[in-house]
This record gives sequence, structure tokens and C-alpha cells, in this order.
Amino acid sequence: MRIYVDTSVIGGFYDKEFDEASNAFFKKVEKGEIVLVVSDLLEAELLRAPKHVRNYLDKYSKKQIQRVELTEEAKILADRYIFEKVVGATSKADCQHIAIATICKVDVLVSWNFKHIVNLKRIRGYNSVNLKHNYTMLEIRTPKEILDL
Repeated sequence: MRIYVDTSVIGGFYDKEFDEASNAFFKKVEKGEIVLVVSDLLEAELLRAPKHVRNYLDKYSKKQIQRVELTEEAKILADRYIFEKVVGATSKADCQHIAIATICKVDVLVSWNFKHIVNLKRIRGYNSVNLKHNYTMLEIRTPKEILDL
């Protein structure tokens, strides 16, 4: 499975509320059951994180991680989410994560961001915009929700 991760998933490994599920999720990566799809946007956000969070992905091989970029197409799609009022303009980076994952046709995007990403109203909004602009629907879940896959 190709699974796009946002910054909250990396940080969740160090958060008491999410550490157990995050640990189990990353064990699936280590076993080769999941290929992490990581964007340059995530890597830029990690530069502002504490060192232990910033360097977490360094332990994975190139076979375990697929790197993707925030393209002009993704920027336009992210702006459409905001224009359609799925979220406000302050959530632009979240929209860019959704757009990158959509355009890269990942199997699932995982996040611990319940306010702007893993939220039924938002998910329906993102997918409505995707369909309106001829993109596929995107599965959005928490790491915990995909552990039994």
C-alpha cells in the first residue's frame, strides 16, 4: 500500500495519545507492508520540528519511502479546496497535503489532524471538489484505522 503521511503522523510517534497506534503503523512500514509517500512539503514542515522528529524518517530506506513534490497542479487544487470553503485560507498547507495525495493517487492519506483533515465534513468537501474537477476520491484515515488492512 502507498500511504501518504502528513507531519502529524511523524509527530504522533512522540505523542502519548497517539504513540501506540503510530508505533504499530511504522512497524508495518518496517515490514514492507506500507510504502510511505512523503512530500517535499512534509520535509519542509519537519525542518521546523524538534530534531528527533525532524530526523525520524532518516531510518527508512529508499524502498520504504516514495518522495513526491508539491506541483503547480497540486497548488491549484489546494486553492480550489479553499475557494470552495472546505477549510479556510489558514489551512493552506493541509489542503496542499490533500492535493498532493490526490494527484499522486495514493491508496490512503493518514493523519492525526482531526480539525482540518480526518473529519467527515472535510473529507466530503475535499472529495466533492476532487470529483468536480475530475480527480478521484481520496481515502483519508488515521494511522489506527488502517492497522488491520
